Amino acid sequence: MSDFNMFCYQCSQTARGSGCTNSGVCGKNATVARLQDNLIFAMKGIAAYNYHCNELGVTDDSVDEFLSKGLYSTLTNVNFDIGDLVQLGLGAGEANFKVMKMLKEAHIKNFGEPVPTEVKVGAQEGPAIIVTGHDLKALEELLKQTEGTDVKVYTHSEMLPAHGYPELAKYESLAGQIGGSWIDQKKMFSEYNAAILGTTNCVLLPKPEYAERLFTMDIVKIPDTQVIEGYDFKPVIDKAIELGGLKAEELSTITTGFGLSTILSLAPQIKELVLAGKIKRFFLVAGCDSPNPRMNYYRQFVEELPEDTIVLTLACNKFRFNDLDLGDIEGIPRLLDLGQCNDAIVAIELAVALCDLFEMELNELPLTIVLSWMEQKAAAILWTLLYLGKTDILIGPILPAWANDDILNVLVENFNLTPISTPKEDIKKIMG
Repeated sequence: MSDFNMFCYQCSQTARGSGCTNSGVCGKNATVARLQDNLIFAMKGIAAYNYHCNELGVTDDSVDEFLSKGLYSTLTNVNFDIGDLVQLGLGAGEANFKVMKMLKEAHIKNFGEPVPTEVKVGAQEGPAIIVTGHDLKALEELLKQTEGTDVKVYTHSEMLPAHGYPELAKYESLAGQIGGSWIDQKKMFSEYNAAILGTTNCVLLPKPEYAERLFTMDIVKIPDTQVIEGYDFKPVIDKAIELGGLKAEELSTITTGFGLSTILSLAPQIKELVLAGKIKRFFLVAGCDSPNPRMNYYRQFVEELPEDTIVLTLACNKFRFNDLDLGDIEGIPRLLDLGQCNDAIVAIELAVALCDLFEMELNELPLTIVLSWMEQKAAAILWTLLYLGKTDILIGPILPAWANDDILNVLVENFNLTPISTPKEDIKKIMG
């Protein structure tokens, strides 16, 4: 929790010309200020998804209208109403639901429905490009341009689920995955003699060891780094060839690509196993990775879950535990990777499908959501879950700093949003 009740310096009224830290000169209180901050964070997440939709030629007027209204509501001397700002948070959740659904459909239209795919992890011999970020269109254009060359393309972090899309997996140059989540990139990119392409958010300022090998594109900008224009990746490919390439190392594998259709095709078997008591509960363990030491909770949580539970995961949180072999329950894998953070809608649609399958309301399902929170996309997804009425969510590794006691009381009272404690305590409480 911040040392300040609030901090606002958005206008010329600000106290002492430096910032209002207890209450606003304009009259707004700390809770209003924090809810406005929250709304801005959620809209940043919506904007990220909306941007990718626009890249693929898809728009939604209602999403654009909400972004305008929401931003306008945070201006000085516009909205002082706590209740309305909470409703605007839920409105952000609704807009985010729409834009995530729109993006998922655009991905499937362009790249096919994801299918379970075993991905090689580690370097293979030859010239290499490592692609990080989230942009599947950029990856497709790069794969087209590397065909017929000896250059191998590796995904990093949230690009891993690309291997599950048939229209991307068909390219021979798509070689595998290097590294885990975004937090390992300075180490990984320094170690691997490859050209690097940053496509979206989650790119860090580079270390000198690889700065001259880093290329960015589109909205991503790093000082003194070459920017790719118009999907012309020749400079990246030329750099990969110039570097000479990687040496082969021992490979492992991980599986991704469990799209909604794949899981729904297993619905009759899943229902039978649940009714027979062989699957006791589903856990969606998902969200952002971060350097916080408490992120170890998520691996321990998954490791300690009973063998009659299924783990669904998505976003870069999964790199905390997606190397674990959890086995299966009569052919149903116990660990199902639904994709990147841009695929969060898949988990939501799956929950709705389970409601229909078991003829239950959302909060009656044997489903627990365990989130890790880091940045603005996560704020948008959290408000989508709250908009849908999902209760009893566990969240960590820390609580969002914008949530003061007043806001937390509302979230706990209405949604029973609960901070994580220890894996053993939380599992015992959930499983009864």
